[in-house]
Amino acid sequence: MIFGRDRVWLYRIWPQILSAMVLVKPTTVVQWHRKGFRLYWRWRSRPPGRPRIRTEVRDLIRCMSSANPSWGAPRIHGELLKLGIEVSQATVGRWMPWRPKVPSPTWRSFLHNHLSDIAAVDMFVVATATFRLLYALIVLGHNRRRVIHFDVTQNPTQDWLSCQMTEAFPWDTAPRYLLRDRDKSYGSAFRDRVRAMGIEEARHCPAVTLAEPLRRASHRFDPPRMPGSRYHPQRASLAPRTIELFSISS
Repeated sequence: MIFGRDRVWLYRIWPQILSAMVLVKPTTVVQWHRKGFRLYWRWRSRPPGRPRIRTEVRDLIRCMSSANPSWGAPRIHGELLKLGIEVSQATVGRWMPWRPKVPSPTWRSFLHNHLSDIAAVDMFVVATATFRLLYALIVLGHNRRRVIHFDVTQNPTQDWLSCQMTEAFPWDTAPRYLLRDRDKSYGSAFRDRVRAMGIEEARHCPAVTLAEPLRRASHRFDPPRMPGSRYHPQRASLAPRTIELFSISS
């Protein structure tokens, strides 16, 4: 390491030294030392690395994936192990051909395709003027929020509920899905009847009451009497039965 005063005296003694050496700063020398140590220890600690996979194995992975689109990396990895080919699952996933994902339908398209196949059943308690409790059963169609069937009883047993489902969906008019809560009244007889009708049950939280909006919005079922509203023949045809139900509750 040569400093400024030493360079002056060295030049006076030997002027040709300028063509034999390069004068640098001390920080540059320290950087060279650090770079050299990094290169040396990188060479000493070089990892062996994972051996490259053979071309035949890569072609076999692509062929198995193309011939079996439903197989994933775990399934193909297991089949290769059966053949005695030792590769990792990550390697199999890396060499599998890329397949675009099937786009899932939007919520609007799902409702458009399956809304007519969904019905809901719910019950609510009605207190009469004589302090009796009546249980009103309502079956709703989700395509137009239409009241398909309703009835009132004092003892909602599972046999009575199963009979109501038969009356609500005669012949081949049963929907594909039935939405209901987890009430204990829907016993084994009700579930067997629904299963025999070819209906799949979908149970939801008991806190979600489907009949509550219907009871609170009972005035909407007679649109011709509402000023400024549009006349719906489908809702108007249900007005007498709905008025009869709420006259019982009142």
